[in-house]
Amino acid sequence: MNTYDLIIQLALERGFYFPSSELYADASAGFWEYGPNGVRMKNKFLDLWRRELVRRDNMLEIDGSQIMSKSVFTASGHLSNFTDPVVKCKKCSSSFRADKLIQEVANVEVPERLANEFVDNLIKENNVTCPLCKGELSNAERFNMMFKIEIGPNHDEAYLRPETCQSIFVDFSRIYKVSRGKLPLGIAQIGKSFRNEISPRQGLLRLREFYQAEIEVFCNPSKLNDLSKFDDVKDTLLRFYDGHYLELSVQEALDRNILPNKLVGYYLALLVEFFEKTGIDKKRTRLRRLSDDEKAFYSTVAFDFEVDTSIGWLELVACNYRSDYDLKSHSVTSKTNLEVMDEEVKVLPHVFELSLGVDRCIYSIIEHSYFVDRENEDRAVLKLRPYLSPIHAGVLPLLKKPEFKEKSNKLLTLIQKDFDIFYDEAGSIGRRYRRLEEIGTPFAFTIDHQTLEDDSITVRYRDSMKQERIRIEDASSFLFANIYSYEKMQ
Repeated sequence: MNTYDLIIQLALERGFYFPSSELYADASAGFWEYGPNGVRMKNKFLDLWRRELVRRDNMLEIDGSQIMSKSVFTASGHLSNFTDPVVKCKKCSSSFRADKLIQEVANVEVPERLANEFVDNLIKENNVTCPLCKGELSNAERFNMMFKIEIGPNHDEAYLRPETCQSIFVDFSRIYKVSRGKLPLGIAQIGKSFRNEISPRQGLLRLREFYQAEIEVFCNPSKLNDLSKFDDVKDTLLRFYDGHYLELSVQEALDRNILPNKLVGYYLALLVEFFEKTGIDKKRTRLRRLSDDEKAFYSTVAFDFEVDTSIGWLELVACNYRSDYDLKSHSVTSKTNLEVMDEEVKVLPHVFELSLGVDRCIYSIIEHSYFVDRENEDRAVLKLRPYLSPIHAGVLPLLKKPEFKEKSNKLLTLIQKDFDIFYDEAGSIGRRYRRLEEIGTPFAFTIDHQTLEDDSITVRYRDSMKQERIRIEDASSFLFANIYSYEKMQ
């Protein structure tokens, strides 16, 4: 079984995530749900994101509507530009996303905005046929991925948002005013977006309904290199890829014109520093600058933060310098002046975006943390950072007896309000350790015979399997010291 299949099996059996409506044969692909362990891990990942990016840089956070008017997406360009190439099998009528199909069959990278006729040529040159029945494929057409909906008895046209950022743009003027904003200003949002993917597959990696954690930094285009905070990150190492790998400090990348300005360099550095704390292997990440054919229609300069997985490189974060595209478009369509005052000068802010796919991050963290200990009976361990673990600690009474239960309850009373705790008294102690380690639990507290004598408990460490004894009343301080040590890169 390959690594991807092992992760899917773990996710299903241990309640991380699973297909939506899986009881029914007509359940649509591309919709997945988080189970209890997945929700805990996702929430902790987002807490870390807020800590390392939003609060660190004094950003503001909003929570916008998932349904927005047609005018929003007319202005944004999504109704005319948010498309993927689709081909249909002339024999079995199945539909496929053409660029992904070419990549999978012929191992040829297809730029995102490649014209239909060039897509057709690639299909012919590489003899790409229907993967289901080997039938001939139709010419490529453009398919708009927006989910269209109707509102009210008059069936007013609206859309589910395909990205979380548009509410940030249309709300910018009000937020800037009420917060007494000053450029550069970061506005963040976490929420669901919806894309009617042609052929969703691979679990959390290509979904029709997915979580984004988005940051839009509004800035004065004449002051992109006037950033006092830049010195805090100028020595941070970034790993670039452009056919070959190049590791440079932010300052060196600026000097070589790999980065366009200090503002972009600063936020890419924050992003890389954040991912170092997630447990993803830094040596298996890269920043890839996109060509003009690959960039989104609103982007002038774009980097993808990508991570290496068992099924190839995944884009986790789209980093786009969107210039004034968004505010100018909404200003024209709404007939509203969205300029703001920045030090006595009127300016229409430019935007730099960090758009993070939460679900792909969760998968990548799990895969990079998955470990099989061949020296200890093929022990499967999820070596998550303690602050990302779904369960912080297990409480395991050695025996099912009232006196062991009483001591367990005493311990639970002290720790379960501040930490995610799992109580388990079923099966051998070794099997209970294995269950906890498989979901990433960093510590297990065992209530044994000595506990009855002196109120001490055994602490077992997930990664080393070493054990030590602490007193029950010290369990809370032990967990605080060993779980919320964000700087401890263990």
